[in-house]
Amino acid sequence: MENITQKEIVIEFFEKNPKRDIQHSEVADWVAAEYQNRTGDVFSDPRAQVRKLHQAGILIKVGAGIYKYDPDLVGFESKLGFANKQEYFRDKNVVLYHGDVLDHRLFKKQFIDLIVTSPPYNVGIDYNSNDDELSYHQYLEFSEKWMTNCYKWSNTQARFLLNIPLDKNKGGNRSVGSDLTKISQDVGWKYHSTIVWNEGNISRRTAWGSWMKASAPFVIAPVELIVVLYKDEWKKTNGSKISDITRAEFMEYTNGLWAFNGESKKRIGHPAPFPKELPYRAIKLFSYQDDVVFDPFTGSGTTLIVAANTKRRAVGLDIDESYCGLARDRIMGEIDALL
Repeated sequence: MENITQKEIVIEFFEKNPKRDIQHSEVADWVAAEYQNRTGDVFSDPRAQVRKLHQAGILIKVGAGIYKYDPDLVGFESKLGFANKQEYFRDKNVVLYHGDVLDHRLFKKQFIDLIVTSPPYNVGIDYNSNDDELSYHQYLEFSEKWMTNCYKWSNTQARFLLNIPLDKNKGGNRSVGSDLTKISQDVGWKYHSTIVWNEGNISRRTAWGSWMKASAPFVIAPVELIVVLYKDEWKKTNGSKISDITRAEFMEYTNGLWAFNGESKKRIGHPAPFPKELPYRAIKLFSYQDDVVFDPFTGSGTTLIVAANTKRRAVGLDIDESYCGLARDRIMGEIDALL
């Protein structure tokens, strides 16, 4: 008799039938008979094993009791070799790593379908493990390095949504948005468009420059940018091809002016959180279900939570262990609670 596990026999069935929508009953009949023939034992609950493989990201759930295996969309369980270090946390389709995005050795191969992130703005925010008061030259060098690594780790049709400030005036006026957009293209990313996010927080401003005088007034725009970039090809032909965006969402999100409030630092417990609405729109508009969504500055874990709750697979990375702990706790408490 053959020494084969129940999990292996189910995987064997789906590997023999790739990219087919398969009913539970067809799987159960084949694996039960095959398992008994080859081991002499009874496979008591094939359906439970199918569900476990779906939860591990190996199978795609097409509908009620219908699953599909696509070798182009290998799940986390089968591609655990993509990282060079131990996971900090994993829950279902979320994997979180404690590490530095500047370390080019961190991931061994391409795995990213969509990046949604907001890097440090270099405006003196009190992060635990990141110096947010670099010289502007150092900040641009830092940005070039992490964007290069993300490009290296991304699949050919990957998209990259980069949330950055339009400009800044602390430490001298700087055109941050245009400078980082240029750097992203210098390292290989291709430019597609820019979304303007109106946070509506102009009422909190305290700096006016020369009050009611023309000598040196400050002009402050209550907006941030979300730069839309891609790797080699804009048209997305890979993936599950399951889009879950509604007509109303599509009409609203393709308007390049987004208006919604920011997130409360006090409520989240992180010095620079962004609201769930931002990654929700990005993920719905620019990815398919089962795509891998990556955030190299995970922070409080918002991108990972939204990715998991919209049936994507999420990989997060953060240099600070305490923020990894915060993200872990939020993931455990907020997965299955969408917005």
